[in-house]
Amino acid sequence: MDSLVYEKAYDFAIRVIKAYKYLTQTKKEFVLSKQLIKSGTSIGANIAEANGAISSADFSAKLSIAYKECLETKYWLSLLRDTSYIDEKAFNSIYTDADEIGKILFSIIKKTRINK
Repeated sequence: MDSLVYEKAYDFAIRVIKAYKYLTQTKKEFVLSKQLIKSGTSIGANIAEANGAISSADFSAKLSIAYKECLETKYWLSLLRDTSYIDEKAFNSIYTDADEIGKILFSIIKKTRINK
């Protein structure tokens, strides 16, 4: 699966898993972190499904789901920052990665819908 957005999403999922471990083991936070790990790892999973799409509409639909999961992940990250579970430096680092993935996904979705 050679795609820049897939690789970025996979690496991002690893960061999310590490953040989850930190939040549950160090901060003893279990609710927000569970939401974060679900949405943050779902981005790459939906990209993987898109890569196996059976039609351009299927491809676009799966990437749209990945994009929405990315938006949700950014929401949970903001909430974790604003409730002091993660500091500003950690937030900025991981949020920037999520934002970049979201922008790439949006660009791909836009191009695939224009080319219909």
